[in-house]
Amino acid sequence: QVQLMESGGGLVQAGGSLRLSCAASGSIARFAFMAWYRQAPGKQREFVANIISRTSITNYSDSVKGRFTISRENAKNSVYLEMNGLKLEDTAVYYCNAKTLSTDGPNDYWGQGTQVTVSS
Repeated sequence: QVQLMESGGGLVQAGGSLRLSCAASGSIARFAFMAWYRQAPGKQREFVANIISRTSITNYSDSVKGRFTISRENAKNSVYLEMNGLKLEDTAVYYCNAKTLSTDGPNDYWGQGTQVTVSS
C-alpha cells in the first residue's frame, strides 16, 4: 500500500515563499513520475509540476514556471515543491502524486493534500 504524506502548507503573504514536502512510504524510485497537483475552491484539480524518476527531467505548468521548483531526495523517499513569488491565485490544496507504469496501464497514488493560502 502506497502512502503519501504532504506537509509544509500554510498561510503566506503574496510574494512570499513556501516549501512543500511529500514523504512516501517506501522508495520513490519505483515510481515513474512524482508530481504536484493543486485544486482551488470551485475548480478542477490541475497539474503543477512533475519530475521523471529515471531522468530527473522536470515539467511545469505555465502558471508556475519560473517560480516553483520540484525536486526529490531518494534517500528520504521525498519530493519537494519550492514555491517562490506566491500569488493570490496560487491558493489551493496541493496534492502529491506518484505514478507507476506497467503493461496494465498507469496507477496513480495521491496524498491527502496540504492547504496553501496566499493573502494580500
